[in-house]
Amino acid sequence: MDLSFARLDRDVAVTAMPIELAVLLVGVAARQAASPTARAQAQLMVTTPMEVLLAPVHGAFHRITALALTRYRLIAPALTPRQQN
Repeated sequence: MDLSFARLDRDVAVTAMPIELAVLLVGVAARQAASPTARAQAQLMVTTPMEVLLAPVHGAFHRITALALTRYRLIAPALTPRQQN
């Protein structure tokens, strides 16, 4: 199976997209971008800056899991091998 790019072939004729199809695709993309779902998603992305997501105040990406692991580490030495299973 040949998976090479067509642009690398020297003997391939270049074809253009029909203007009507290009206009149709632009219209569809514009309507999708203006949909209520797209606007709501855009607002969600604006409310939380990237720095806050990558460096939370508590220092863990998933605080609940970090707390559970910390609690387990504190009680794990007290458990006997039979209790750990």
